[in-house]
Amino acid sequence: MEYTTRDQISILVKKQINNLFILNESELSDLENAIDIALKRSKENFKHHNNKYFWDNDELVINPYHSGQYAIFLYYLSNTIQLFNNSLADRIYYLNKVLNGVDLFYEIDLPEIFFLEHPVGSVMGRAKYSNYFSFSQNCTVGNNKGYYPTFEENVTLLSGSKVIGKCIIGENSIISANSYVKDTNIPKNSIVFGSSPNLVIKERKPEVYSDNYWIK
Repeated sequence: MEYTTRDQISILVKKQINNLFILNESELSDLENAIDIALKRSKENFKHHNNKYFWDNDELVINPYHSGQYAIFLYYLSNTIQLFNNSLADRIYYLNKVLNGVDLFYEIDLPEIFFLEHPVGSVMGRAKYSNYFSFSQNCTVGNNKGYYPTFEENVTLLSGSKVIGKCIIGENSIISANSYVKDTNIPKNSIVFGSSPNLVIKERKPEVYSDNYWIK
């Protein structure tokens, strides 16, 4: 089931943009087309999530009053609409920051399957992201001297962690809370603690590769 219909989501988005910014009549067609695409992308993403709030029995829930879901939808909406209207994409990107406190710029290529958990204060920069990427509050991904990180599949950033510069973060890795990784490659199947250049890297055992975030 859907907690809110497609048309109700459309009404909600339009009201939110109009209340904070300006939505012109000439932009309505682009917005409606982008909403359809963003909802399709959101559903494809959400069906991989093992989160009780995303499901009602065995049916996927689309709920704009769930901040995490709505942040992902608004990212997809701004990312989609930039193809038609950069100015409107700016407003939706800004709306996402206002409502959810997360910085997901529409030119960033976040993957088709990603998850955020209470993402207030997080900033995702122009890195290369892979599927099953997840992050929490106060996380930062950014550049150093023009270089950005690469995240392989199934990487988790826990609260307060930062990944900066020329890094390759190997698949199935966890960057632990408040860790700081700068210009350092991390092997796959790792749990990372501390701050560069004095990181502590431990093996992530195979039995914990599958965490509680995903349905694969």
